[in-house]
Amino acid sequence: MAVASMTGFARVEGHDSDATWTWEIKSVNARNLDVRCRVPPGYDALDSEVRRRAPEHLKRGNITANLQVTRHAGAAMPRVNRDALAAIMAAMKELDGDFAPPRLDGLLRLPGVLETPEEDPDAAREREKLLAADLKRCLESLVAARLDEGARLKQILAGELDRISELTAEAAASPALQPEAMRARLTQQLSLLLGADTPLPEERIAQEVALLLTKADVREEIDRLNAHIQAARTLLDEGGPIGRRLDFLCQEFNRESNTLCSKSSDVALTRIGLALKATIEQMREQVQNVE
Repeated sequence: MAVASMTGFARVEGHDSDATWTWEIKSVNARNLDVRCRVPPGYDALDSEVRRRAPEHLKRGNITANLQVTRHAGAAMPRVNRDALAAIMAAMKELDGDFAPPRLDGLLRLPGVLETPEEDPDAAREREKLLAADLKRCLESLVAARLDEGARLKQILAGELDRISELTAEAAASPALQPEAMRARLTQQLSLLLGADTPLPEERIAQEVALLLTKADVREEIDRLNAHIQAARTLLDEGGPIGRRLDFLCQEFNRESNTLCSKSSDVALTRIGLALKATIEQMREQVQNVE
């Protein structure tokens, strides 16, 4: 399976003898699958059709579907049910002051206010079939757009993982983690503090170096970083709805880089740790777009 983004847009147009229509569906990031739909009066059945079909194509994302229908000249046009509107206005007067006055477009969307004259039932059913077919096409187009964006995301994430791998290798090979470097640094610090005339015994220096090595040992963090890198690459090769798992790995990456920085007593190693944290944050921002 391929990696898919949660960001995309699709548009499909259709028509019959009495009307033309346009489906537009856009998708943005979301924790789960959230579907919203706007359809003209008289096409309410298509709202449930959108909500039924969307999960068949998409796993995550905030999905907004919009249907616009334009009737041809001479076709039966919607009309205002003045009796229903008058009843609503009368009810509003009784509640005067309890709420803000509604907008006209809001009143027209209330059930029963705007009516579409009945047309031939067979023609209406046929149009609904065409609209449902175009909805399917639009969803498939949206999936294709999200996959195209996902392919670009995969390349970006692979590059970020390569950079994390390089920085992890640099940290593992850091001279500051070698016993000889720690011994030399400790000896220099002791000379500055105690003076050259009062050197510590070699045995005591060896004990201090062993203690520093224990505190500064980042081999576990390096091993876990390498394991997380391999796990993330496996997920990218696997594809599908992997966004949640990648986000969890980013949290683990960040945990290990924080520990590495906290254990570091060397400027060069600290810089590597900070570069790791910056790269991991860049990766996490991209992962938020993955389905």
